[in-house]
Amino acid sequence: MLQCKKSFLTNSVTVYKQKSRFIKNVLPSLQCKNYSSDNERYLHKSRVPTMHFQPSLPRLPIPRLEDTCQRYLNAQLPLLDATHFEDTKRLVANFQSEAGKDLNQRLVAQDKANKHTSYITGSWFDMYLRDRQPIVLNYNPFISYIDDPKTAYNDQTIRAANFLISAIRFRETLNAGLLEPEVYHLNSKKSDTDTFRKVVRMLPSSLSWYGAYLYNAYPLDMSQYPSLFNSTRVPEIGKDRLVRFEKAKHVLVMRGGHFYVFDVLDKDGNLLEPLDIYSCLKYIQQDPIAPSQHPIGYLTAENRDTWANARQLLMENNSGQMEAIDSALFNLVLDDVGTDNDPVKISKLFLHGNGANRWFDKSFSLIVARDGKAAVNFEHSWGDGVAVMRFLNESFKDSTGKPRVHPDEVAGMVPRRDFDPSYHVKRLEFKLSDRLKAAVSDARQRFDQTTGALTVDLFIYNGFSKHFCKEQQVSPDAMMQLGFQVAYQLQNGGTCSTYESCSTSAFKHGRTETIRPCTSQTTAFSRAITASSGKHTQSELRAMITDCSKVHGQLTKEAAMGQGFDRHLFALKYLAQQQSLPIPALYQDPAYAAINHNILSTSTLGSPAVELGGFAPVAHDGYGIGYSIQDNRLGAVVTTYPPHRNGSDFVSCLESAFRRIEDVLRKKN
Repeated sequence: MLQCKKSFLTNSVTVYKQKSRFIKNVLPSLQCKNYSSDNERYLHKSRVPTMHFQPSLPRLPIPRLEDTCQRYLNAQLPLLDATHFEDTKRLVANFQSEAGKDLNQRLVAQDKANKHTSYITGSWFDMYLRDRQPIVLNYNPFISYIDDPKTAYNDQTIRAANFLISAIRFRETLNAGLLEPEVYHLNSKKSDTDTFRKVVRMLPSSLSWYGAYLYNAYPLDMSQYPSLFNSTRVPEIGKDRLVRFEKAKHVLVMRGGHFYVFDVLDKDGNLLEPLDIYSCLKYIQQDPIAPSQHPIGYLTAENRDTWANARQLLMENNSGQMEAIDSALFNLVLDDVGTDNDPVKISKLFLHGNGANRWFDKSFSLIVARDGKAAVNFEHSWGDGVAVMRFLNESFKDSTGKPRVHPDEVAGMVPRRDFDPSYHVKRLEFKLSDRLKAAVSDARQRFDQTTGALTVDLFIYNGFSKHFCKEQQVSPDAMMQLGFQVAYQLQNGGTCSTYESCSTSAFKHGRTETIRPCTSQTTAFSRAITASSGKHTQSELRAMITDCSKVHGQLTKEAAMGQGFDRHLFALKYLAQQQSLPIPALYQDPAYAAINHNILSTSTLGSPAVELGGFAPVAHDGYGIGYSIQDNRLGAVVTTYPPHRNGSDFVSCLESAFRRIEDVLRKKN
């Protein structure tokens, strides 16, 4: 079948080239024209429609049960002593031949009956939306932008206006199907070209993925992108809902715990004039009203059932206000505090802030501090990092490369007579009962207690870089993960369950898979490099690093191709619960609970537009590590909950760990 499709594609390319010569030489008048209105409305106009590849994306594979079982045992090996490992091994063997076999057959049958999606989609959404924990710290991460390279453009209102304009341009480009499809190019010189785009555009959507495949290019799932805008998470008892509003044209702006809305699109979908947008934001920024005495944003940081009950009370007298919040394009937050360019202050402000000036349920909030520092904080149930990072990269590129609001224009700006921001901007007024005021007060106390317990530490190591790793022929990501294992060994001794997120967006409706960086190889090296005896030679240690890199690379490849074990085992357990079947003994094994109690929870960020990114630990006795390795250095934002863990001491251990790894790679004694 695949051979027939390749043959069809080859013939199609030949026909296309003939047509191209005809159009170029004979019909130049048919070439599309760019109109200035389109240039203002859209970021760009992709030759290939945004969702062109979506129908032909491959489906997320269900791994073979025997492969999942073996990978699970491989991950458990460095975590368990010999006796407990043998116990787990017996449970896995029974699972593979009995209960797991039956569940897997049911899962495969269910997957075949739902070819429009992936086997993990339903259970993954359900997992997020049923969890009753507060989403702040437990789920919502932040990603901060670097500063605008033009200093004057970092004024809070100017930057907020340019970000808002770029965000709406991104949305309009997406909705019009003109946003460049997300494609992973293995050989960009071959595939990231006009010829590639011309060829794949000609192919029907049902075959377009195969055309990209012939160019060694891999389109990624974009089903999450529409949920970026006009969407929110709504708390309900037992299980939340995700809601989208297609027609709303207003943006939500928060300042001082107050909510403001104004339309940024007219009835024809045209963007408000840039200086008028600036005027609206300046009007909000200069509103003399005192900070809210009862900021209801705190409620979105509550236990989800607690918040659901409070929301029902809010809806009794404030349904219109709540709909305005829920349906807004997105949430733009103007904070009245600065960061002093302090990475720890930046991280804490954008990860949680003081809670009064936040609405954590929106799909994303774009936060701009008083000093112009900016970040995205996003609700995690609707999607993952791929869509958010694309938005972040595009909005930064457009707002800094093609700003619509300029400092010299607004310096002595006189408001237009025909545009009154006080007419366009509406501050939402809420009627709060004593019961609701008490709920806000309780939420504030819990928020302050929870966020006050979190510590943030910054780790930066200069010289150890992507370039250095490539020179040494080792994987940069593998070296980062190896450093975390060595640091944990130095601080705590032994090993621990470690989680690294990996996108499976190469597949239709793919979400994430888990890479398990704690391996037998990293454990052997960590013990060797921290041993006082020094019995291993430099060449032996260097060979061990190479082994660590190779194994990590293989695990990463397997996870990206949907061949990890975590999601498969999760889906099988979920299926048993949904069908009221007995839960297999494997899931009741303490070793299964332990490997899913992730002490080291890690995620990487790679973009020149990103300054910092982070999240709280997923376990109270764990570490949250948002890391990156750049061209000249590596770094991480490390979060912990003392006294369970000492983040500052862990950062010191990271310094020692990477120095030891670097010494081995540089062959220093």
